[in-house]
Amino acid sequence: MNRYPRDFTGYGATPPAVQWPGGARVAISLVLNYEEGGENNILHGDAASEAFLSDIAGAQPWPGMRHWNMESIYDYGARAGFWRLHRLFTARNLPVTIYGVATALARAPEQVAAMKSAGWDIASHGLKWVDHRDMPLEEERRQIAEAVRLHTEVVGAPPTGWYTGRCSVNTVALTAELGLPWISDTYDDDLPYWIEAGDRDQLVIPYTLEANDMRFATAPGYIEGEQFFRYLKDSFDVLHAEGGRMFSIGLHCRLIGRPGKIAGLIRFLDYAAEKGGAWFASRSQIAAHWAAHHPATRRERPSRMSRERFVERFGGVFEHSPWIAERAWALELGPAHDSAVGVHSALARMFRSASAEDRLGVLRAHPDLAGKLAAAKRLTPESTQEQASAGLDALTDAERATFQRLNADYVAKHGFPFIIAVRDHSKASILAAFHTRIGNDTATEFATACAQVERIAEIRLQDMLK
Repeated sequence: MNRYPRDFTGYGATPPAVQWPGGARVAISLVLNYEEGGENNILHGDAASEAFLSDIAGAQPWPGMRHWNMESIYDYGARAGFWRLHRLFTARNLPVTIYGVATALARAPEQVAAMKSAGWDIASHGLKWVDHRDMPLEEERRQIAEAVRLHTEVVGAPPTGWYTGRCSVNTVALTAELGLPWISDTYDDDLPYWIEAGDRDQLVIPYTLEANDMRFATAPGYIEGEQFFRYLKDSFDVLHAEGGRMFSIGLHCRLIGRPGKIAGLIRFLDYAAEKGGAWFASRSQIAAHWAAHHPATRRERPSRMSRERFVERFGGVFEHSPWIAERAWALELGPAHDSAVGVHSALARMFRSASAEDRLGVLRAHPDLAGKLAAAKRLTPESTQEQASAGLDALTDAERATFQRLNADYVAKHGFPFIIAVRDHSKASILAAFHTRIGNDTATEFATACAQVERIAEIRLQDMLK
């Protein structure tokens, strides 16, 4: 059975309570993409020139030709932009993570030496700065391996993490095979999170395409440094107010390295320093903190269960009606169903879409409240616990007689037992509901009983999947 792979849930309504070092409200990750010399170019064996992320409006690849203007813009990033950023960050003693394209690093010995001297975090940005969208899986795996080899040869150490950028649908799974402390080819959260990569757990540190100077070269985007500053400031202010969040800022030597653009970044760094509450950290520092304070935990995931295990686990949630779990398993389950809310959604859908006769069978499978089965201790463990929660296991003789009379009258009128989620009620409110609902017409009571069945299932799942 194929399962839906996308995760729309994440941390949901209850993100972890994050305590960054020094009581910081926000962890800020400055990322400098080093791509100059790794972009598409016939000198690099590519079929055409580069056409992505430059100040040339509407750039198009030039098949079989060098594009001198494009090369010159990329060269600016290596020759001038990098060094302007290097001076800025080292003067302020700010940690930086480099996303380094391996072939670009190999063509930049002085820049690599400066990165290492500054103690910057040098991660891999792939073998070449090219699009992996249509790349066959095995070819992408080969290029990833070659990127690691070349990076290690050039830098003197393996990459500290990974970000491809122009990735394929296989990139995250392939880079998770490397065993690196972190990977970043996602944009889906404001906090790191773990994924299961075979037998190991892989930390993912999401990146950004909006708090990113690439917007100077894409539409809609920034046209002046002040716009970049305002966006960074507003993002920081919101995350600061929320607390316990991470803020990635994406930078490129040939873009933010220009004087009019870097002015916005400088204003933001000044603002963050003045406001306080920011922990400037490399991605490797964030990864180490997360692994120490929020380690990976594994649990059995309903969306990955076999049919037999799913029915075994959830077949009794709707009283004596395992067919509901059997049908639910065949739905398009995914990570969104790996919680009490998610499983309940799947089960309730199958209950709601069942025939009236099948739903009536579920209602009739429920025991009478404080009835003969309870007295004979023949209830399911769930029903026993639920009835006890409202004191229905400790009735006086008079109370028991009242319940038995009401049960008989209710069944005689409606044809199914009185059903109520007893854990939402007290003994007194149950009796009050009994007296009220016994007077309803059967159609109304059928709908009410079905809603109560769903509520009972919801409570049971909350106990099972905490």
